[in-house]
Amino acid sequence: MNSPVLLSVSGLSVEYTTRSGVRPVVRDVSLDVQQGRVVAVVGQSGSGKSTIARAVQGLLPENGRVTAGQITIAGTEVTGLSAGEWRALRGTSIGFVPQDPLGSLDPLKRVGDQVAEVLIVHRLAGRRAAHRRAVELLETVGIKEPARRAADYPHQLSGGQLQRVLIAIAIAGDPALLIADEPTSALDVTVQQRILNLLDELRRDRGLGVVFITHDLALAEHHSDSVVVLHEGHVREAGPTTTVLINPQAEYTRQLIADAPALSPDKYARAAEAPAGEPILQVTDLVKRYGDTPVLDGVSLKVQRGTIHALVGESGSGKTTAARVLAGLTTFDAGQVRVDGVVREPHRALDRARQRAQARILQMVHQNPLASLDPRFTIGEAIAEPLRINRIGSRADRRLEVTRALDRVGLPASLAERKPGEISGGQRQRVVLARALVLSPPILVLDEPTSALDVTVQAQVVDLLIELQRDLGLSYLFISHDLSLIRQIADQVSVLEHGRLVETGPVSHVFAAPSAPYTQRLLDAVPGAPARAA
Repeated sequence: MNSPVLLSVSGLSVEYTTRSGVRPVVRDVSLDVQQGRVVAVVGQSGSGKSTIARAVQGLLPENGRVTAGQITIAGTEVTGLSAGEWRALRGTSIGFVPQDPLGSLDPLKRVGDQVAEVLIVHRLAGRRAAHRRAVELLETVGIKEPARRAADYPHQLSGGQLQRVLIAIAIAGDPALLIADEPTSALDVTVQQRILNLLDELRRDRGLGVVFITHDLALAEHHSDSVVVLHEGHVREAGPTTTVLINPQAEYTRQLIADAPALSPDKYARAAEAPAGEPILQVTDLVKRYGDTPVLDGVSLKVQRGTIHALVGESGSGKTTAARVLAGLTTFDAGQVRVDGVVREPHRALDRARQRAQARILQMVHQNPLASLDPRFTIGEAIAEPLRINRIGSRADRRLEVTRALDRVGLPASLAERKPGEISGGQRQRVVLARALVLSPPILVLDEPTSALDVTVQAQVVDLLIELQRDLGLSYLFISHDLSLIRQIADQVSVLEHGRLVETGPVSHVFAAPSAPYTQRLLDAVPGAPARAA
């Protein structure tokens, strides 16, 4: 016997009116979500996933409208509801777990008040009872010391705790249907696993129907019953998850699978052993403290010339601090740093001359390309800035180098006149790479360079990084919490836990037989690759 259908979307089309005209975003999309079942909606950025999520909650922006089709929730057609009628449904019939917890929570309100607000607004409980229920809900979603945490403000909680708060808010009104829009994209692999396991548990216990929106096919494979594959607003393929992902029929689905690191672990052939010789980058017994707290505690690692050495660990493990020390952006308290034979000692900041010299040897590529680029500068000015600071070449020479740098990362020269806000996330990441390479350094420190990108754009950037590394003989220290990606691309790996190095060695050895329990926990949290049809 089939379970009741909680959400039925039939022939849905949505368009946005922009300054450049009318833009269709979703075209003739249909899907059903049954009680106790999870439907994953997958596709790259711009495919229409989040627009569907907004449409089924009556949350389209003012310039968006449904132009065709029907949305039915629990047997009631809701497409033409007024704003007030939609407000009555949201929180009680439909719960929503958004992508960005910090951007979704009021920074000036206590966490418990924000959970209780759902109950108060929908008159499900009085103020005092709502606050008691809020504490119970925080406990339900696995927050320790819920009464104490209810009195905290969002900035006092970790990313995983904040995501649990959003889930508590989503289920507070006891909805039958849950919309989860990329609920774990910004989280470490272990936290991601705990959040998705929590959603699975809530689905089983409460009989929830879930729309799981994601660009990560490995997560869809492990946490959904059926899949709808979107591309440019159209459904390219739909069906049971095991059928679609093990034996995909659409070329677009096959490409998404090929782009997903967890589903294509052998995409790149990497060396099993590090080459011999003097390492190009080496840290020995590195210690960095903030106050009395050691953030890095006796860390030693070597990056061999021409290799990709991964540095992995959860948030707070010290990865980014290590990167900043290596890049000369912060001092260290003990140990030694050697960059291409040049030794740096503790407590000494780089003077201007040494900063310029280091910039020619090592460049750091930060996690957020938009934050790394001055919005007032054109792309050409941003790429030329290292040349200008180091007084290299004339203005005409620098323009030529900018063109070469753009070509090296696969971008047209015409992009030089545009501003960072006028290009896509994948293009911005390429611009940041072009800027890092314009001084021809032999070493790049890459701090989560693809974490903000969807799987298709990530694959394009990673392909570029591999190509550049091979063509230019570059050495990478690649910092990431994505162990699926590290398994694909890295030669060597070092694992940090709370500022201590717990394991290091060839990726093939460490991933096959980890010696540290912490490494094993990280690997256990990585979605496995399903069997493939011949």
